[in-house]
Amino acid sequence: MRAVDSTPVRVVIVGAGFSGIGMAATLLRAGYRDVTVLERREDVGGVWRDNTYPGAACDVPSHLYSFSFAPEGRWSKRFAEQPEILAYLRRVADVEGVTPLVRFGAEVAGAEWDDEARTWTVRLASGEELVTDVLVTGVGQLSRPAYPDVEGLEDFEGTCFHSARWDHAHDLTGEDVVVLGTGASAIQFVPEVAKVARRVTVLQRTPSYVLHKPDHDYGPRARRVLASHPLVLRADRLRNYLVTEARTLGFNVEPRLLAWHTRRFHRMLERQVPDPLLRERLTPTDQIGCRRILQSDDWYPALMRDNVELVTSPVRRVLPDGVETADGRVHHADAIVLGTGFTATDLLAPMEIRGRDGLLADAWAKGAEAYRGTMVAGFPNLFVLYGPNTNLGHSSIVLMLESQFRFVREVLALLPLGGPVRGSVEVRPEAQARENAWLQEKLAGTVFATGCRSWYLTPDGRNTQNWPASTLRFRLRTRRPRRDDLEVRR
Repeated sequence: MRAVDSTPVRVVIVGAGFSGIGMAATLLRAGYRDVTVLERREDVGGVWRDNTYPGAACDVPSHLYSFSFAPEGRWSKRFAEQPEILAYLRRVADVEGVTPLVRFGAEVAGAEWDDEARTWTVRLASGEELVTDVLVTGVGQLSRPAYPDVEGLEDFEGTCFHSARWDHAHDLTGEDVVVLGTGASAIQFVPEVAKVARRVTVLQRTPSYVLHKPDHDYGPRARRVLASHPLVLRADRLRNYLVTEARTLGFNVEPRLLAWHTRRFHRMLERQVPDPLLRERLTPTDQIGCRRILQSDDWYPALMRDNVELVTSPVRRVLPDGVETADGRVHHADAIVLGTGFTATDLLAPMEIRGRDGLLADAWAKGAEAYRGTMVAGFPNLFVLYGPNTNLGHSSIVLMLESQFRFVREVLALLPLGGPVRGSVEVRPEAQARENAWLQEKLAGTVFATGCRSWYLTPDGRNTQNWPASTLRFRLRTRRPRRDDLEVRR
């Protein structure tokens, strides 16, 4: 890799979560100095800054859900909770020298490419404009909460908030709480809310597969060993990697290999939910893995509490004092908590990104697509982290991000150095089309294509989210840029 100490290349990164911090650190290590990170809020952390609901934790082992260049042996649990992950990201940003590069309170409204100058003009919500040679988006797929389109929601007279915007000023103790949604966030916060609320009514649209979460504490001695012996920490990370990576066979090669997990689900459900009628309502009818598999040992016991009720009748409307379901019942609510997920398929919205020939939103009107999940034809010097078809069902997204970091670094090495000369690099349209034809063909044979409704799919059923192979294969495909697939203009 070349030294770039004298490079005039300016880089703007949008977002200071895992993507933005890791990308900035990678560029700093490669010698880039003119790097700016734009963060709309007042702290780093991304989703781990925003999702502060009770019980928030990761469902990927901590040693794998961290950067390889910033290993951490001091995790208190195998599956870290939100405060620890946020503290880790703050620490990495400080140690790697990223924090001084972050402009907080800088929300990006849009960006426009100048093909003659070979630069991007980034427009902030405040009206300020910044000019840069390279634009990297690190906002991810799970940054914008999805709010349900339910009649009367705006007329509710109690307190209503999304789980990703938890209202900590509102005390739910002794209240009647209605929860919309039973996804990854809800199965974590419902058990905690049920401990203090007078009554919790959980409105379920579709049941999820929930498996045992093999969590445990790391005692003082274990943390001491892991923190002071890098080889032990690397060995544990490798062990977790191999275990999770093996699951790609069931998710992406032969869905029937997931039958063992289906049996595990049924055994756990029968053990924790003795009521056969409730078990039936909690049993999915789709193939396991088609939607996100969840992990919790608290979810089903929470539903068995006397003050918790699971309702499967669809929501009809929200009333000033509660929620009416299609069966005519009215569920009184002092507070409504929305566990309704994120607008995952609306990548980069509401930012307005204008490339050489038009808006990115128009180019992605039928579904987002990118080359190596990172570059988009017609948008020179633009890189999208955690972009189209980079999500996983079986392993850690941090592994995919690190592959993208290296790929961006290697592509940027193709830009000219020194002097006033500006350059651009972009993917050829035919290369992007070939890549996405391969992706969609591969996805057709995965568990994600077995007929369920999930946030992985666009309204017309196209999977724009998931990577249909192993993380190793993605790493190999992004290891070195294919010059024939790229157009470098100087």
